[in-house]
Amino acid sequence: MKTAAISGGLALGAMLCLCVTNPALAQQAGSESDDSSSLSDIIVTARRVEERLQDVPISITVFNQQQLSDRNVVTAGDIATYTPSLTVNNSFGSDNSTFAIRGFVQAGGSQSVGVYFADVIAPRANGGTTAGNGAGVGSFFDLQNVQVLKGPQGTLFGRNTTGGSILLVPEKPNGEFGGYVEQSGGNYDMERTQAVVNLPLNDTVWFRFGIDHETQDGYLRNVSGIGPSNFGDVDYTSVRASMVVNIMPNLENYTIATWSDSTTNGDYPKAFGYTPGSITTELGAAIPQQIASTSSHFYNVENGNPYAAQDVNQWRVINNTTWTASDELTIKNIASYAQFRQFQSFNAFGENGSSPLTAPPTIASVVGIYPAPGSDNVDESTTTEELQFQGRPFDGLTYQAGGYLEVSLPVDGFQETISPTLLSCTDPFAYQCTDSVGQAIGRQGFVGSQTLSSTEYKFRDYAFYGQATYQILEQLSVTGGVRYTADKSSGLGQNLQVHFPEPNVPSFSCAMPPPLVTGGTSAEVMANRGLCDFSAVQNSHAPTWMFDLEYKPTSDVMLYAKDSRGYRQGSVNVSVYGLGSWAPEKVDTYELGAKTSFMEPIHGMFDITAFYNDFTNQQLMVNGVPCTPAQLGTPQCPFIPSPSSGIANAGKSTIEGIEISSSISPFHGLRIDFDYAYLDTELVSVTVPAPPLGFTAINFPSTVGGPLPFAPKNKFSLTGTYTLPLNADYGPISVGATYTYQSREFDSETAPPAFQTLGSETNLNLNLNWNRLMGKPLDFSLFATNVLGAKYYEAVGGIYQTFSYDVAYLNPPTMWGARLRYHFGKS
Repeated sequence: MKTAAISGGLALGAMLCLCVTNPALAQQAGSESDDSSSLSDIIVTARRVEERLQDVPISITVFNQQQLSDRNVVTAGDIATYTPSLTVNNSFGSDNSTFAIRGFVQAGGSQSVGVYFADVIAPRANGGTTAGNGAGVGSFFDLQNVQVLKGPQGTLFGRNTTGGSILLVPEKPNGEFGGYVEQSGGNYDMERTQAVVNLPLNDTVWFRFGIDHETQDGYLRNVSGIGPSNFGDVDYTSVRASMVVNIMPNLENYTIATWSDSTTNGDYPKAFGYTPGSITTELGAAIPQQIASTSSHFYNVENGNPYAAQDVNQWRVINNTTWTASDELTIKNIASYAQFRQFQSFNAFGENGSSPLTAPPTIASVVGIYPAPGSDNVDESTTTEELQFQGRPFDGLTYQAGGYLEVSLPVDGFQETISPTLLSCTDPFAYQCTDSVGQAIGRQGFVGSQTLSSTEYKFRDYAFYGQATYQILEQLSVTGGVRYTADKSSGLGQNLQVHFPEPNVPSFSCAMPPPLVTGGTSAEVMANRGLCDFSAVQNSHAPTWMFDLEYKPTSDVMLYAKDSRGYRQGSVNVSVYGLGSWAPEKVDTYELGAKTSFMEPIHGMFDITAFYNDFTNQQLMVNGVPCTPAQLGTPQCPFIPSPSSGIANAGKSTIEGIEISSSISPFHGLRIDFDYAYLDTELVSVTVPAPPLGFTAINFPSTVGGPLPFAPKNKFSLTGTYTLPLNADYGPISVGATYTYQSREFDSETAPPAFQTLGSETNLNLNLNWNRLMGKPLDFSLFATNVLGAKYYEAVGGIYQTFSYDVAYLNPPTMWGARLRYHFGKS
């Protein structure tokens, strides 16, 4: 398949080179309402300098702010709907989305896709759920563009990743007064307010301020009567202030401060697919009843956590100082500091075994997630420093070189999470629980317990890099880059496991491994938690490189061939016994691509990339099978841990495919955009790690010879935008439609057989824009997403083999709304 994919892409690229010899077509990510502006130069910063998109030998998808608004992009996960090769895992809600590009799945730990805002990596977060490491709520307003870079970006960018990078480029303060105020409204009581002002304080100091606030009721209806009435709601505020100080004509200081907070009920999975077997009594009766009670409506769920809530807060300051020392040398210093906090309380597996009618009410859960009182699930700070040199010592040669440092530390010491597993509790915080659930199903190997996980993580990453492009001939250039990255991940855990031999009588032990903790009361035990210290350290380092050859037979056509190495650091997880450390993964990527633009017979562009990826030491999520009570006391089973999952370096896989991006304007007023990706992924081999003490086996969600998760074979997006031929005095009116399709994708071998592969996904989104309404500084827009009302599972929990039922996260329903924007000044 490697030869077929690359040969096919090369052949098509060669055909285009023979056929397309017209003058260069300028493109820009301008308003979709105006085909003339949207087909002018698109400027990107994929190689840390401003370049025309068609001159960059990288497969890129670009969205400008108008396109983001038309598609109602609010969260990072929304971007994946419109980007072939980019998929998203929403298993813990849209605020906690993780990305996969070309099947490079983030199994946990460091991300395989780096998300950057103003050239700075997203704040790091390491917790029990996939928190942080993304764009953050409220990031998708007042942007120049969003760039999705596909394939390893292992030389120029801060944190080394194997899958790619997503760049968010904010609007920069300028010397013209202007701004806008915007109000939106829609279904589910959606209200959104945005306001931006650009204020030049004088000729050398420019200030820009923006705020974005949105609320919307949740589309998931909670029918249990416990906790919030809905889930999947929106309630965030994002504030951004930036300032440019032109200290001297050749010295600029650019500072950005951002703050955002999202306080919602969180997301919630829907239970389905119960098969009688391992779960009996309380949960065994509750689960089928719960499934029956939610079956009348696709978006009904049944919550059993009275404390269900989520609060995600982050802030950061970025400073970019640029000194143009001469025509041949520019020096940049990029520094940042950020803090990320997450408070998340929910039932991880969507269960409701609770009863609000008992006195006191009881909470029966498979796995509950509660932040400990006075604590957060995630609490981390990230500091970055990058010094960069860019130069052009002589005609034909350009280079970049620099150093990068990143340090991530706890903000307030331990982050703490309480997780009752297979327990019935009246007060889990005071250890008022019984093991009736665990005892009832103990014959299947389960024992009820509660874990108090207290962890803190520290990360230190540094790198040195250099990359240069040399123009060998007028039409032929070569680019080479190398980077050396060294990472250290360390963690300290004080994890207690609490069993209940008698109702409301806790018995404390250390979770990893478990000597008994002395002390008869919980206060005494907490005072001696140092006996439970468990630490882990993972050091990793590696060189990465990139080499590409670029040939431009005409100014409209570029062919390129690329060889690159990607690397993702190893890491630790001190909340999981025996599965908590893993080594780095590496990938070798080979690409052939062609980028073309043309003016005749129609305006347009056509880009194609064929790629082949060879993974080694791949990081994959694995599940530990705990010992059963019958095995207790054997050498392998000195104790019984809670069911747990972790990451192991267990895989070698191949990923190959083709990506196509095209845009044409058949006639004035009409623009058609088409993006397509084909992926063929295979897990080639697996080395199963030995189960740690307390576990009898390690299970993989994927099997040898099978596909990788979240890697659909076919995905495309088709957008048509037509600007009505009206008198200019009325202002341009455009209508647009985007149809997206994603074929079936593998989810997990541990899901129910019928749902190990998720079904195909389709979406139709519509928008209407009337800009400069009747010559006034007003823009009016209508938008609707998922117009066809498609319903599908975005992800499945993969717990079926363990608990005889499973849960699924649901796609959003039809959303619609209207916007009115007032411009002032020059905006």
